[in-house]
Amino acid sequence: MSDAVSDLPAGAHRGLHDVARLLARWVFRPAFRIRMRGSERVPRTGPIVLVANHTSMVEPQLLFGLLPRRSVFLVKEEMFHGPVGRGLELIGQLPVRRGEPDRTPLLHAVRLLRSGGMVGVFPEGTRGSGDVKVAELGAAWLVRSSGAIVQPVAVRGTRRPAGTRRRFRPTVDVYFGEPFALDVPRGRAGLADATEQLRVRLADTVAELDTWRATHGGSERTRDVRQ
Repeated sequence: MSDAVSDLPAGAHRGLHDVARLLARWVFRPAFRIRMRGSERVPRTGPIVLVANHTSMVEPQLLFGLLPRRSVFLVKEEMFHGPVGRGLELIGQLPVRRGEPDRTPLLHAVRLLRSGGMVGVFPEGTRGSGDVKVAELGAAWLVRSSGAIVQPVAVRGTRRPAGTRRRFRPTVDVYFGEPFALDVPRGRAGLADATEQLRVRLADTVAELDTWRATHGGSERTRDVRQ
């Protein structure tokens, strides 16, 4: 590899990664009406820790396709089995054990960030309401170890509300907030404080999207919107 900047882990295939991005960009179009706002805010170069809320299995794949640059996500280790696992490795995604101390994928992610890549993290750690009421320490640790900028992104509409019937092509909104620098002091207390700051910024981004959806609707037929 002759590039001075490596945006994928060692062993990943750039061509397959780009094909996978293209597929992910379009595979959900028949199932969802996708509206995207703020993608111009995403820095095209330099180390970025992308943080997003998490309500379904769709968000990682959707963001992977919609992001304007190559990205590597921390994916639960259970997915790395058989052909699917091999495919994830080839397109450069990193396995992580949920709920267990596991610095190996984080160290791989730090190396990637230091070489100018983008790493995607779901700070909530597991699927839920997506309101970002809790956050794990990993994202802030990556920022402290790499000096990366944080890019918040909110996604709404992928999860069927409880007690409702299956929806026909629901509207899914993807909203990129303003990227920001995060100061992460040394020590666990500094890491915890920075994690709370990150959580609040991401939760605020989700709240901004919720307010926008309340005005613009979340289920009407619409074309993609880019502002």
